[in-house]
Amino acid sequence: MKEPLQKSGIPENKAFVIREMRDPYFDKQWHAHPEYQLVAILRGSGTRYIGDHIKPFKGGDTVLTGPGLPHVWRSDNAYFDPANGLDIHGIVIYFPENFLGEGSMEKEEFEEISNLLVHAARGLEITGKTNQKVVALMKEMVNLTGVPSIIKLLQILHILAESSEIKPITQVNYSYNHPVSEKDRMGEILDYILKNFKEKITLQEVASLANMSESAFSRYFKSRVNKSFSDFLGDVRISNARKLLQDEDLNISQVCFESGFPTLSNFNKQFKDRIGKTPLAYKKEFIEPF
Repeated sequence: MKEPLQKSGIPENKAFVIREMRDPYFDKQWHAHPEYQLVAILRGSGTRYIGDHIKPFKGGDTVLTGPGLPHVWRSDNAYFDPANGLDIHGIVIYFPENFLGEGSMEKEEFEEISNLLVHAARGLEITGKTNQKVVALMKEMVNLTGVPSIIKLLQILHILAESSEIKPITQVNYSYNHPVSEKDRMGEILDYILKNFKEKITLQEVASLANMSESAFSRYFKSRVNKSFSDFLGDVRISNARKLLQDEDLNISQVCFESGFPTLSNFNKQFKDRIGKTPLAYKKEFIEPF
C-alpha cells in the first residue's frame, strides 16, 4: 500500500512543478502532499474525492487544494480496460507556499494571494469565466520555463484571489490529522467501493478488506472522511446517479439500479435528501429545450 501524504516531490532546484498528464487513466490512489495543487481536467471522467466531499468530474473540472488535504480523481471503471481505447488529459501544478522565497506571502503585496491560500485548505472549485481564464493560462505555462513561468503562476493566483467564482469544497469542520508516515488503507478501500458500488456492500465485507473489526473500521473510516461508511457509500451512489442523469439517456429506474440502489423509492428519497430535488427534476435541468 502507498502512503497517502507523499506525492508531488518538487526538486530542490525548482520553485514549483507543472506537469501535463496524458495517460490511460488518472491515478486511482487516494493521496495528499505538503504542497498546494492546482489541477485542470481537460479530458476524462470519473469521481472526485476531496476530503469529505464526493462529486463526479469531467473535462472542465478545475480545483485548487491546500497542503495535506487528501484527494483523488478516480477515473470511471471503463478507463481501466485498454480495450475501450479511452485516455485522459490534464494539467497539474504543485507549488509550496514559499515558492517566491521564505516569508514572501507575509508581505503586504501578497495579502490577497495569502488569503486565497488559507481558503485552499478546504479545497476550492473554480468555475465560470475564472475557470476559462485559468485553464488558458495553465496551457500556456506548460511550454514556459524560468521567470516567465513564475510570472504566469503569479498571474493565475492573482486572478483566483480576486475572483468570486470560487466555491469551497469540504465542510468547515473537516480536517486530516494523521501522520505522514501512516501506511493508509484508504486507497484500497476507495478503489474497492468504486469497483463494487452497484452491488450490495456490507460493513463487514469492507472491514474485512481492511483487516479490522467492524467497530474499529467504522472509527477509522469516519476519522478520515468525516462521515460514516454507509453515508459515504450513499454519496458514491448519488454521485454516479448525478453523472448518469446529466450525461446519459436513461430513465429514472435505470439510473436507480445502475447506481446500486435496491428500490426506486429508496433512490428517490436519498437523492432528494442529499441534492434537494427529485432525480426527475434534476434530470430536466440538463435536457436542452427544442
